[in-house]
Amino acid sequence: MKRALENKLLEWRSAPGRMPLLLRGARQTGKTYLVREFAKQNFPNLLEINFELNPEFKKVFETLEPDQILKQLSLLSPVRITGETLLFFDEIQTCPRALMALRYFYEKRPDLHVIGAGSLLDFCLSDKELRVPVGRIQYLYLQPLSFQEFLLALGELPLKKYLEEISLEEKPSEPVHQKLCKILKDYLITGGMPAVVNQYLQDPTSRNYQNQQTLLLQTYRDDFGKYSSQARRFYLETVFASAPRMVGQRYKYSHVDPDCQSRDLKEALALLERAGVLYRVPAVSGHGLPFHINDKKFKILFLDVGLMQRGCGLDAEIVTADDFLAINRGALAEQFVGQELLVSLNPYEDRQLFFWARDSKNSQAEVDYVVTDRGKIIPIEVKSGKTGTLRSLHLFMKEYHASLGLRLSGQPLSYHDQILSIPLYAVSEIPRLLETVRAIP
Repeated sequence: MKRALENKLLEWRSAPGRMPLLLRGARQTGKTYLVREFAKQNFPNLLEINFELNPEFKKVFETLEPDQILKQLSLLSPVRITGETLLFFDEIQTCPRALMALRYFYEKRPDLHVIGAGSLLDFCLSDKELRVPVGRIQYLYLQPLSFQEFLLALGELPLKKYLEEISLEEKPSEPVHQKLCKILKDYLITGGMPAVVNQYLQDPTSRNYQNQQTLLLQTYRDDFGKYSSQARRFYLETVFASAPRMVGQRYKYSHVDPDCQSRDLKEALALLERAGVLYRVPAVSGHGLPFHINDKKFKILFLDVGLMQRGCGLDAEIVTADDFLAINRGALAEQFVGQELLVSLNPYEDRQLFFWARDSKNSQAEVDYVVTDRGKIIPIEVKSGKTGTLRSLHLFMKEYHASLGLRLSGQPLSYHDQILSIPLYAVSEIPRLLETVRAIP
């Protein structure tokens, strides 16, 4: 499967002052596959060491001296290590000294290309006893497949290229719009986890991909023991099991389990965030930049829209529903948009989304997402149904003098009264479409 992040890896390969790279992301998002494919296309040799499968290699890092490490690796591996070899340390979080050694690879062997990856890296990096080589390593974040990557996996390259060119002057025709909506529906069912997409491609009619989704959900549950004591595992399972149905609404610990203490659920939520399984979307004010964040008022996103709907048991409803975006009170559409927005943000940073809400007794309003573009605040409202007003969006724009608002829905592309309406399948095109609106006199 072609991943957009391959272009970032190519930039890293030839960048002056290149640092060792840490590829971060939740389990099963395709980190190992991505590195292997990148190596296959761009390096004569790949030396891959998985510290989980081959724990004996951990002893090599009793020293932090790169040349000594390389000498030992050469003796233990048939791969000849040169400047054209990609060194890949997989599951590097299980060997903290390998993480520490990355600093010295940067300082003493800048000629080498070194990538580390791991599913629970954030737990290791947050360890106060670990001397993380700040300023000596570069991070890159991998998400599940985006909708555009899903199009590529389906072999719809012409449709993907067409999507990258749509504009207010060249809008999709009704047949093309309907085809993209149909593929979007398929994506909402499968999601972007590589193993699920691969199963779907083998036979879309068999529903075997659902078994893969169930297996992945169980894999995440099995991981709980790796980053929490047995006593805390109950709270992790409780928060995880409730998360798919909590998407799209204000997160209340009492709605998760009224019999649990909020402090226990709060700790479990933080652990799942660190594992990359959940994303917190805090509320912000609209009074300008930088955002004033209210950490006590937040919503959440699940890792993947396919896993989310599977966790809610919505797959049959999606298949049969005409207005499938309105399922689960529109939470499915909000999850999809959030997921696509995360992919569109800078992959070198730990990405963050925000929403806005007013809770005044006589004037309640909420805007699903708030983003920035060229120093301007852009409010985004996700409309899952075929009808509905934009009261909250207009209220935000009026109160905070926003010159542009975004409406994301199943409706065609249009621009009217300072509202840019974008079909959901084109969320990835928001930055480019904003440029076209600015050009309108």
